[in-house]
Amino acid sequence: MAAGAGSAHRERVRSPLLDCGKEFRHTGVVKTVGLPNEQVDSGRPEGARSAAVPANEGHTRAAIIRVLLEQGPITATAIGEQLGLAPAGVRRHLDALIESGEARAARSAAWQQKGRGRPAKQYQLTAAGRGRLGHAYDDLAGAAMRQLREVGGDSAIMEFARKRVGTIVAGIDKLARHTPEATRDKAEEIAGAFSDAGFAASTRTVGAGVQICQHHCPVSHVAEEFPELCTAELEAFRELLGTHVQRLATIANGDCACTTHVPLLLPPPGMSGQGSEAAAKHHHADPPLMPDKHSRSKKATAQPAVASPLDSGRSAE
Repeated sequence: MAAGAGSAHRERVRSPLLDCGKEFRHTGVVKTVGLPNEQVDSGRPEGARSAAVPANEGHTRAAIIRVLLEQGPITATAIGEQLGLAPAGVRRHLDALIESGEARAARSAAWQQKGRGRPAKQYQLTAAGRGRLGHAYDDLAGAAMRQLREVGGDSAIMEFARKRVGTIVAGIDKLARHTPEATRDKAEEIAGAFSDAGFAASTRTVGAGVQICQHHCPVSHVAEEFPELCTAELEAFRELLGTHVQRLATIANGDCACTTHVPLLLPPPGMSGQGSEAAAKHHHADPPLMPDKHSRSKKATAQPAVASPLDSGRSAE
């Protein structure tokens, strides 16, 4: 009896403590197993829904994809610093993107490594990842371009491509004075116009020039079949900047960005074009397309070779 009374007394003492502890209260987990989501949510305290499936999960991943698009290849730590996220959380999203085939990872090159230890992984979008961002009416556009070629030939395709690019840069005047500052500003103006057209373009100074980097191409799938679209862009860059420019990489060829090198200074009069051609071969770039009358007459289109090696859109920082 004494033992039973003592046990009852202990139960009476503990009951109020259990009632006061929030961690011991019923959370609806057991009774709501197998019920529809609406009924499960109705039994949870306020704020419990976002804990199970965060409402901003999709927004976070979209932000990470945007950084990969505009700045990739890039490390998880760098992404986290820009977005205010923990590297572990960023890697979780990156792992999901890799698993779905939308991103890939590779070890940083030796010249990119900061400090000692194992090289950090650099992440970037794959072609499938870019495809998820939207390539408006690719099939229809491709069919229309093929029909145009049948009717008007290659010249009709080139004329269409030039008019398309002309619409993008319609509000940009030609460079009036060739100084490093003016050239850099004009390149930024061109990048801004292409960003407005959906190309996610930016500029960066590399060696003796500035690079226009288009991190996305809304027509890349069509440009694979019709390179005239890329040729017309390069022509427009040359016309607006008043100098020779060199295309180093294109998304249509499988690179992570369309990268165009623009020299900040005009070459001295009488300088041969051999230096520029050697630099282009070193960077595996395409040969100059459709040189203008000025470059044919003077052969003065050589540009200083970039001191640091470049890859397809990879930052030289």
